[in-house]
Amino acid sequence: MSALPASGREWHLVARPHGWPKAEDFALRETPVAGPGEGRVLVRNLHFSVDPYMRGRMNDVKSYTPPFKLDHPMEGGAVGEVIASNADGFAVGDHVLHGLGWREYAEVPAKYATKVDASLAPLSAYLGVLGMTGLTAYAGLFDVASFKEGDAVFVSGAAGAVGSQVGQMAKLKGASRVIGSAGSDEKVKLLVEEYGFDAAFNYKNGPVGQQLKEAAPDGIDVYFDNVGGDHLEAAISSLKLHGRATICGMIAQYNNTEPTPGPRNLALVIGKRLRLRGMLVGDHTALQPEFVREVASWIASGELKYNETVVEGIENGYDAFVGLLRGENTGKMIVSLTQ
Repeated sequence: MSALPASGREWHLVARPHGWPKAEDFALRETPVAGPGEGRVLVRNLHFSVDPYMRGRMNDVKSYTPPFKLDHPMEGGAVGEVIASNADGFAVGDHVLHGLGWREYAEVPAKYATKVDASLAPLSAYLGVLGMTGLTAYAGLFDVASFKEGDAVFVSGAAGAVGSQVGQMAKLKGASRVIGSAGSDEKVKLLVEEYGFDAAFNYKNGPVGQQLKEAAPDGIDVYFDNVGGDHLEAAISSLKLHGRATICGMIAQYNNTEPTPGPRNLALVIGKRLRLRGMLVGDHTALQPEFVREVASWIASGELKYNETVVEGIENGYDAFVGLLRGENTGKMIVSLTQ
């Protein structure tokens, strides 16, 4: 075994952001690296994920997952190479997926490390299309929203890691029409020309409700919500009788400092008998084997396309995260430590 590194860098949260996160809320710190304890592996991270949900973990509020601790390394999905093992079943050189991102080296309990196969797909794909975001799309569409062939589907944040997969999966399973919203004309073009959406619009170009009605004049059966706010209100207006919505994320209000008003047309839920259901991907891990099997075959055949926005270097982790919140990514936002 080669000598272990003496130290590595990791991102710490040092202050709770108020509104938009600021650079001074974070610190990149050098910390010692030790060999793995009993039942643990030491991993050199190659890629880590930045995701919208992490903004909520920066607040000191009770939620479905504990907040990040101040002056401790933040967490998140990461994939890397085992460089030392003190656990049965893991060898130096294995590639693993785990939850201790935002750092160069991670000492991971083996029970929380999952081996991944670099020959099936690029390692970064296990953080996106074959990872948590892909499973979110798969479970949110097929399980939570009860998608069925012939449904018309509207996806907000459709050029993001989750939304882009939702739209394509709906098309692959026989949607009658798939509509997406995104925040730039370039992303709208990508949705239609590369991902095969039937229609898409730039939500900055006019009222969302009006643009959705033009894109889906006959209404929608399913709404996959990554945005909240005016998108949810527009979807409630356009949903047909017995329509279903998966409430996955509300990135439009993550940095608000005041309570966000709810949709003004919520009473329509009654007459239309709509079903609005929140989802957390952790509730759907039983779908993982089926998801990987089906999605890996779609990727191999070229039927399912995906994009990644890769930011090189751990020192750019904060910039990548804030860029994600501003919508600067196309597809999954990844911080790569491979250089």
